[in-house]
Amino acid sequence: MLVAKRLNISPIRAMDIFYTSKTNERLHDPNDYLYLMGDLYIVDDLILEIQNR
Repeated sequence: MLVAKRLNISPIRAMDIFYTSKTNERLHDPNDYLYLMGDLYIVDDLILEIQNR
């Protein structure tokens, strides 16, 4: 929902963006400690990823 609100898109589109992102992959990597960060940090990371595509 945070991604949808920040990007002003539908929640379904936001989920699609998230689940196909490198940020999502990093969240599942035990060697990358992104999973320890807060939700706002992760949303910011995702938005930076999108901007750098």
